Amino acid sequence: MTLRILLADDQESVRVGFRLILEAQPDMEVVGEAADGQQAVELAARLRPDVVLADIRMPRLDGLEVTRRLAGPEAEQPVRVVVVTTFGLDEYVHTALEYGACGFLLKRSGPALLVEAVRAAMAGDTLISPSLTVSLLRHHRNAGRPRPVQPPDALTSRETEIARLVAKGLTNAEIGAALFISPGTAKTHIASIQRKLAVRNRVGIAAWVWANGLEE
Repeated sequence: MTLRILLADDQESVRVGFRLILEAQPDMEVVGEAADGQQAVELAARLRPDVVLADIRMPRLDGLEVTRRLAGPEAEQPVRVVVVTTFGLDEYVHTALEYGACGFLLKRSGPALLVEAVRAAMAGDTLISPSLTVSLLRHHRNAGRPRPVQPPDALTSRETEIARLVAKGLTNAEIGAALFISPGTAKTHIASIQRKLAVRNRVGIAAWVWANGLEE
């Protein structure tokens, strides 16, 4: 199955770069490009892409409003939206996720994470840039240590080790290098951790680490 993707960014150079990265994948196709938020909403309604990559700051409608209209609870035909931005401000991340975003990436995250975010969205998962995981964990800390949903022994020792690295904001490649395993193996472990902890993303893993006092 070919994944159909709509790009929404007011910078043509960004759209060109994303198109090159995504269409290098054998199962991905960019079906449209929008230079502003209103055009993104209109094209999404007409083209029915599988995933929309939306920048935060765009003319007419910003990426958050685009996310709300396309993926929010009032959307008649919800579309998966991954927010991609230069800005990693906490309020943007929280709002995007509340509006139904399937991911939140910084533009500097790199090609591999961009592709992974699209695949995660299609799989029903939520991928957040690892560097933002640390920022969101800080939000949990400021809110006080919550009661953990799952106990410390919910994971194996290896999974707990990986969860701690996730809480530090490491990417799959960095986790693999630290533990002498492949990035793919790290990804498989993280997926297992998410299932066991009943969390949707890396932020949920980091919050579990903090709630159980396992941070290093």
